[in-house]
Amino acid sequence: MIEVLKSGFYSTIQDLGRLDFENYGVPVSGVMDQFSATLANSLLGNHENDAVLEITMSGPSLKFNCDTSICLTGADLTPMLNNKHIKHNRVIRINSGDILSFGRLNFGFRSYLAVSGGFQSDLVMNSRSMYSEITKQVCIKKNEILSINPNKTNTISNSVLKTKASHFSSEVIEVFKGPEFELLNLEQQELLLSETFTISKNNSRMAYQLEETLDNSLEPIITSLVLPGTVQLTPSGKLIVLMRDCQTTGGYPRVLQLKESSINVLSQKFTDAKVKFKLL
Repeated sequence: MIEVLKSGFYSTIQDLGRLDFENYGVPVSGVMDQFSATLANSLLGNHENDAVLEITMSGPSLKFNCDTSICLTGADLTPMLNNKHIKHNRVIRINSGDILSFGRLNFGFRSYLAVSGGFQSDLVMNSRSMYSEITKQVCIKKNEILSINPNKTNTISNSVLKTKASHFSSEVIEVFKGPEFELLNLEQQELLLSETFTISKNNSRMAYQLEETLDNSLEPIITSLVLPGTVQLTPSGKLIVLMRDCQTTGGYPRVLQLKESSINVLSQKFTDAKVKFKLL
């Protein structure tokens, strides 16, 4: 068991998502940065879909009330175990009574905490991912108890992996043409793929809105399928990049579709970061 001493800005339990329920209007959800989350589970010897704690911008303070092993990946929020700095991308042994806390954000935006065997929150529609109106709560709260399976025999792995710096620093977002891309004129297409865009303050697990606008004379489309990574063009010319908690249908033209790995990269950026689309 883990006691939440402090919740942090926005910390949620997530796995790889709630698949095959889109036809009921249920978002996929799941970890924003699948690369970092599956890396943490892999180093621990977990299944790739075991639930992790996604920690956004500022970290929680957690007291472990059982022995286990952990691994931290993704953003660097200056993690500390019993007030001593610990490193990312490696397995760390935890003893009952240990306290994990976080400090300054050094790079990235979302960090991932995996525990041996995964977090054991309720399964809802085959997923433990927190989402409003689907699960009982949308994020962890102070004083609550998080369920995990004790592990006294886990062998410490010597594996240490370094995440590519480009995963956090690259401005390039690789994309495919969306279903309505060809409805844009050549000037609009060129601008879309040459402009440097700025992530606005309106960014969340549902969508990232970009500051710069694109002249838009396109008609709304009949409400159609959208996915995480779909780039919508609004009537005002704003671009909205849908993320893991996005709705399942939409009526704005879908001009681009992010490559899966680009969703991971974008999820590690936040307000005022710059991005450029690269067509594959």
